[in-house]
Amino acid sequence: MSNSSRGPLAGVRAVEFGQIAAGPFTGSLLADLGADVIKIERPDGGDGMRAWPPLSTADGDDTVYSENFASLNRNKRSVVLDLKERGDVDRLLRLTAVADVLVENYRPGVLARLGADYGAVSARNPKIVYCSISGYGQTGPYANKGAFDVTVQGMSGLMSVTGEPGGGLVKCGVPVGDFCAGLYSAYTITANLMRARETGHGTYIDCSMLGSLIGVAALQTSEFFGTGAAPRPLGSAHPRNAPYQAFRARDEHFIIAAGNDRLFAQVCAAVGLPGLAHDPRFTSQLLRAEHQGDLVAILGPRFAERTAAEWLEEMDARGVPCAPINDYPRVLDDPQVAHLGLVHPLTLPNGVETRTIGFPVSMSGYAFEINRAPPALGAHTNEVLEEWLGEAPVEREPAA
Repeated sequence: MSNSSRGPLAGVRAVEFGQIAAGPFTGSLLADLGADVIKIERPDGGDGMRAWPPLSTADGDDTVYSENFASLNRNKRSVVLDLKERGDVDRLLRLTAVADVLVENYRPGVLARLGADYGAVSARNPKIVYCSISGYGQTGPYANKGAFDVTVQGMSGLMSVTGEPGGGLVKCGVPVGDFCAGLYSAYTITANLMRARETGHGTYIDCSMLGSLIGVAALQTSEFFGTGAAPRPLGSAHPRNAPYQAFRARDEHFIIAAGNDRLFAQVCAAVGLPGLAHDPRFTSQLLRAEHQGDLVAILGPRFAERTAAEWLEEMDARGVPCAPINDYPRVLDDPQVAHLGLVHPLTLPNGVETRTIGFPVSMSGYAFEINRAPPALGAHTNEVLEEWLGEAPVEREPAA
């Protein structure tokens, strides 16, 4: 028996209408914990992320496969349905009738035109937990407004606090709008699955990227509510703590987070300025934050005298939270990452051997594994229709 079948979501059937990131990430979180997630794709190319580079090929084979797509779609099965065909629309509706979860991130109204909106699906399947993910929500003045991660980062206020003071506007380097929405969706789906099992009644979830990004900005919104002032970008610094930022060593940057008086005293001793802890500008966390420009001007030249590795060793010895500023090649080769078992081997459908990041949370009684490689387009259509609907396998045209 596959380890994944013993996961905490074993026995859950989920239908995913996922495009690009937010929906597929939600589906991957469910699949990684044992749910049987079938990904419904159109025959002409499937999920658009299948065409995103890097596109890997095996020696002697010109078949390409997207590693971006692979990272969000392992442990799923791909079912191709042509929703312009009445027979496939009927199959879709019958699949939703025997599913526990439906996840979709199409524009509002798309599934309603197919008769697969929540009202229609729940009429046949009252226990369904139906989650719609969109940029701005299913209702309201922006419901039909197009959205991508960067536009929602701008709308949400996130970009207003990202970057250097006085610098140009920048987005977060990770698509946090998509992935925060995926996290909120998977969490809310799982909570409602518990209730559906108890009551026999599912629910409709309307998860917006906008709401998700505002939700994770609790410290910034509370700062505004408390002061009436808009939070501002501070680079790597912190509005309420100092020294709590990146510094330039002799060779490269590193970061420290001296978040209380005791840790600040250790930093002062490390740089040979123990009296600095008693300077009236720096005797409390709030005073240090207020005068952090002065503090950086004092500490900066001291940190430039030694290498980042030397400072990290010094700060670790003193118990001061600190870290290098890694790029991805370096962090993925880090011994702590290896200890956590985050990097897993992955074989793509075209035979390419690569790596991916597994489910990053450990738990007793269950060990994550990749029990299904990311699927070729439509690879499981007949298999799923037979298992879920009892349809006999039929010859189908290969997916484009």
